[in-house]
Amino acid sequence: MKLNPAHPALTEARTIHTKYRKRPKADSTLLKPVSSNSKLGKGRKVISAHKWDGMPMFSLTLEERATCPTSCHHWDDCYGNGMPFAHRFVEGKPLENNLFRELLALNEKYPQGIVVRLHILGDFYSHKYVMFWESMLQVFPNLHIFGYTAWEPHTEIGQAVGKVRGYHPDRFWVRYSRPGQPNGNAIYAAHGDYDGKHFVCPEQTEKVDSCLDCGLCWTTKQTVRFLTH
Repeated sequence: MKLNPAHPALTEARTIHTKYRKRPKADSTLLKPVSSNSKLGKGRKVISAHKWDGMPMFSLTLEERATCPTSCHHWDDCYGNGMPFAHRFVEGKPLENNLFRELLALNEKYPQGIVVRLHILGDFYSHKYVMFWESMLQVFPNLHIFGYTAWEPHTEIGQAVGKVRGYHPDRFWVRYSRPGQPNGNAIYAAHGDYDGKHFVCPEQTEKVDSCLDCGLCWTTKQTVRFLTH
């Protein structure tokens, strides 16, 4: 669903589903098993492909637009527009404190390793938040992360993402959501008719049942191309 340029959600940089914007509380669960996600897990939560085989995957959802750059290609037609019931957790220190507590519990429960998918909705909202995840990778050596960011590589937040990629190249697989070829610490996820060297998302072409059965996004630096948003 594409919003009119004058829509308040665009001018105010927020979700259209404000009822489901949640401030983290002490008893909130922020990291959700991917079993309920139709693309990531489809009823399962444990990876069955490539080097993270056997690790359970969890996802984090923040508020779209409120945490994203206005340069995002999907600023007005974010798929969050069509997700009225997703809980969007509000950014800030309470969020980070809760994440630390949850990661501590999950790492104790799953010593074989866990994977966190950042972010189903939303994005890195500050340089400090990017470095929060870098510190979590240091504290928890069995933590693995993958995801995508709309921040451009030359921005402050985009540069921070690249630095964390450099510090943890085997455990932090965050791709820039734009056309491009691997360059240093930068890896990319393109959309539409991108014709540079790439592989098409196997889940979208039904070559695998879900992301759990694929693993290419955290295995190869080659650019992934998504057919649909």
